[in-house]
Amino acid sequence: MLLPVNVTFGAVLAVLLAVAATVAAVARLGRAREIAVAGVRAAVQLAAVSLVIGWVVRSLPLLFAFVLLMYAVAVRTAGRRITANRTWWWAALPIAAGVFPVVAALLLTGLVPVKGIALIPVTGILIGGALTVTVLSGRRALDELRLRRGEVEAGMALGLLERDARLEVARPAASDALLPGLDQTRTVGLVTLPGAFVGMLLGGASPLLAGAVQLFVLVGLMAVQAVAVAVLLELVARGVLHREEG
Repeated sequence: MLLPVNVTFGAVLAVLLAVAATVAAVARLGRAREIAVAGVRAAVQLAAVSLVIGWVVRSLPLLFAFVLLMYAVAVRTAGRRITANRTWWWAALPIAAGVFPVVAALLLTGLVPVKGIALIPVTGILIGGALTVTVLSGRRALDELRLRRGEVEAGMALGLLERDARLEVARPAASDALLPGLDQTRTVGLVTLPGAFVGMLLGGASPLLAGAVQLFVLVGLMAVQAVAVAVLLELVARGVLHREEG
């Protein structure tokens, strides 16, 4: 076992969380409380999920219900991060457009079996990747449109449709959300050994099989994230997902 779950484990985690929150507070990053709450929530949620998964994997309906729960939480989190108004639920579209076609393809081809022990981790990774880029691209696109509103109006004055003018301003900013995933894929094995690779090795798989699984995850994530950003950008350009002026 890589990490013994004992008193020392809990103490080290508590110290690391305290360090993260303290540094954020001292540096005035404005996220100290969020870091502390996130750490505590992660501990509680992972403990609960660890118990639930053992029960869920035995039932196909419960398995799909759990996947939908992960999706719903991701939508709520992404939507609230992007905008605080009633349009937050539109975040459901880019996440679904990126994740569900890929998951369906994996199930139909048999690459991922309809078993909780395989489906939940893979789907969780893909939903998590879609969540991240949806939040980053949405916030960056809306920030850019607010700061460069004059350029949007200038484009419209030159004859561009409002959607097209907004796209010209928001697209470069939104596409930056793809950079973390691209960098991770470019440097895999050279800078980091991601979780899927390490997990397979610890589970007893050969390095070759572990590498194949990690490659599969990284390429799948790039597909999911590219689709999510493209759909999110379209929603922002059309004004469907927006922030209140003021």
